[in-house]
Amino acid sequence: MAKRFMVLADANNFFASCERVFDPSLEGRPVVVLSNNDGCVVARSEEAKRLGIREGTPWFSMRERARLDGVVARSSNYELYASLSARMMSLMATFLPGQEVYSIDECFFSPADDERRLAAISRRMRRATLAGVGIPVSVGIAPTKTLAKVTNHWAKRHPESGGVALWSDIEREYGDRALAEVSVGDVWGVGRRMTKKLQGLGIVTALDLKRHDHVDIRHRFSILLERTVLELNGVPCVPDDASANDGRRKGEILCSRMFSSPITDFARMSQALSVYSQKACRRLRRQGSLCSLVSAFCATSPFGPPGSYQTIRGAQMLGDPSNDPLAIGKAACDALRDRYDPHARYVRAGVLLMGLRDAGRFTTLAGLEANKDEHHLGSVLDEAARKFGPARVGIGYGGIRGLGRNDDDTGASWTMRRGMLSPRATTRWSEMAVAHAD
Repeated sequence: MAKRFMVLADANNFFASCERVFDPSLEGRPVVVLSNNDGCVVARSEEAKRLGIREGTPWFSMRERARLDGVVARSSNYELYASLSARMMSLMATFLPGQEVYSIDECFFSPADDERRLAAISRRMRRATLAGVGIPVSVGIAPTKTLAKVTNHWAKRHPESGGVALWSDIEREYGDRALAEVSVGDVWGVGRRMTKKLQGLGIVTALDLKRHDHVDIRHRFSILLERTVLELNGVPCVPDDASANDGRRKGEILCSRMFSSPITDFARMSQALSVYSQKACRRLRRQGSLCSLVSAFCATSPFGPPGSYQTIRGAQMLGDPSNDPLAIGKAACDALRDRYDPHARYVRAGVLLMGLRDAGRFTTLAGLEANKDEHHLGSVLDEAARKFGPARVGIGYGGIRGLGRNDDDTGASWTMRRGMLSPRATTRWSEMAVAHAD
């Protein structure tokens, strides 16, 4: 009987690679992709990494040096990245069974097969993804998901692997060195806070964590970290997530953004909360859920004068579970109305939908039914977005229509700034790539 392996396919420098798909002039040049409002670096090409550019570096602090080094900066082009991700995942799913999309740029497969044959298939998949989508991919093959992560990173760091690596080969050739060279903070499932606590116990590398008693880890930390220890020892413990492929959220749905300029008055804050509520409701309807509790928050800049940082939160319990964008938008605004400080300069806000339930299975006593979108406003908004583009109509968009390339988003002063946005070549007719023949 064939042994079951975990295969992790992960795109190399995904955002930067996407920028190169329709702009060949970027090939071989250092490329960085910036966060919302062109704030800081969130993705780097290999050339940018070799220049010493670190993730999280504020763009304003490196702008002049970037110009001298020939660095090309791009605003985050979420539409392009999502579109290319969908194409990449669809293509890779034709090569191996059991695909579990873990994030926008990586997915697991769980085939039962000979590992050498899996390596050969993975190489074909890698070539097809580069040729068909234009995105380079690295593949790690191991007995567990955690080891597949380690193996995948190994493949990225060692070009001689050809982009595909087997954990059995790495372990046979390098032995304990393979995990000894991995910082414990780089192990999948180990966060920043946990890293400091583990280091305090003398657990500095992945090898240290592997060798530590898993029962002691469970008592000191959690069963989740115990699973990580077992996975590093080759024992599969991380279950497959059947809802991962459709992006379904079981616990909560969050829509949060930084503003391009601070908000002070509550009227504009209500506008933003209404817009974010609509975005969150779209995801709620897409997965066929209802929510019971609506939470909202806003915060000032943590980099202001000492003592000026302020964050406020509020929540509104809905009378009945609902997917009605009117009820949810109103609840989000009401959650902050009495807590709002008109003298503060808020730079971020968000709406969180909690207490999610399956709309198709929700039953209760007569007279206590869910407050569903009986007027079908949400369906109308979704259909309008499908036919005419996002945000053509909606709650909170009246009077703040954007101009030019931003005509499908709000034109309010707080709207996200993307001054170096590349063409959205796969989702906008007006921005399609044009090829010129010599």
